Amino acid sequence: MATERVSERSLAVLHAIVGDYVATNEPVGSKTIVERHSFGVSAATIRNDMALLEDEELIAAPHTSSGRVPTDKGYRLYVDTLASVRPLTGAQRAAIERFLGESRDLDDALARTVRLLSQLTNQVAVVQYPSLRRTQVRHIDLVAVGENRVLCVLILGTGVVEQQLASLPAAQVTDAWVHGLRERIAGAVVGRDLEAAVDAMQALTETLHEWAQPAEAELVHRVADVVLAQLRANRSDRIAIAGAANLSRPGEFSGTLPSVLEAIEEQVTLLKLFGELAREGRDVSTSIGRENEPYGLQGAAVIATGYEREGETSSGIGVLGPVRMDYASNISAVRAVARYLSGAIGEG
Repeated sequence: MATERVSERSLAVLHAIVGDYVATNEPVGSKTIVERHSFGVSAATIRNDMALLEDEELIAAPHTSSGRVPTDKGYRLYVDTLASVRPLTGAQRAAIERFLGESRDLDDALARTVRLLSQLTNQVAVVQYPSLRRTQVRHIDLVAVGENRVLCVLILGTGVVEQQLASLPAAQVTDAWVHGLRERIAGAVVGRDLEAAVDAMQALTETLHEWAQPAEAELVHRVADVVLAQLRANRSDRIAIAGAANLSRPGEFSGTLPSVLEAIEEQVTLLKLFGELAREGRDVSTSIGRENEPYGLQGAAVIATGYEREGETSSGIGVLGPVRMDYASNISAVRAVARYLSGAIGEG
């Protein structure tokens, strides 16, 4: 994205402006750059470089200030020309490994991941649940609870355990009846992936008249509906989020905060955006300012990458925050946490 007109020194000036503006939230002038950075040239020369950057729409003057701030285009060029990202400290890496290593299951691992990533970056952290559509149903059990309730227990190959009660219309439940129904349902769905298991359960209920007594039909339908709901819920895409309180910092979103909050609440937009960034195949992808306009997030920046669980397609993980963010540190944190998460859930 860099233009041929931007010299190596002008690009270095852009990097200085971005760094100072992120650190201070104040427009950056030529005098400040000369004082803070070792360019070995005069303020007049730096002003010429800044004029070139402004002509290229990489920086702009807010209001009547003598200083300049990066534009969305300037942030994009800055990120694209980062020579290296700031590495995490040894203590940070050890903390990530220890914290994620203590996870009890997938839900706990993802909850820990977003909390940790939010703390490392001071942004909103988002992680997409692994796509479970091809995950196998490992076990299903039905347990009579009293005379008119059945506990449906679903266990997936990922270790996810779902439990839900089915309430029946009459006190006709016996252990023998529940055992027989469990055997029939388990025979249809166990060993299948979630997509196939949903189809099998639907087929089972559609042929109910062939294998169940008429008096049992309502009871079987109640249990089958609960099992179908469990299968469908785990087939759906979900995300975990932490750090929404970081959005409350004043002045960061220039009037676009409502759309950011709406995207977080609805989640569908974030699922699509993070999923597409993760599928780009880059080590870490960024989407900055106006690049997010199709998602209604033109006032925000997103840093995302993918993580993988063995046998599943890549899922997205990253952070969302204001365009004025510490890209170097945040890219490093997203990359490191994604790698540790892949290792943590891969071993589970």
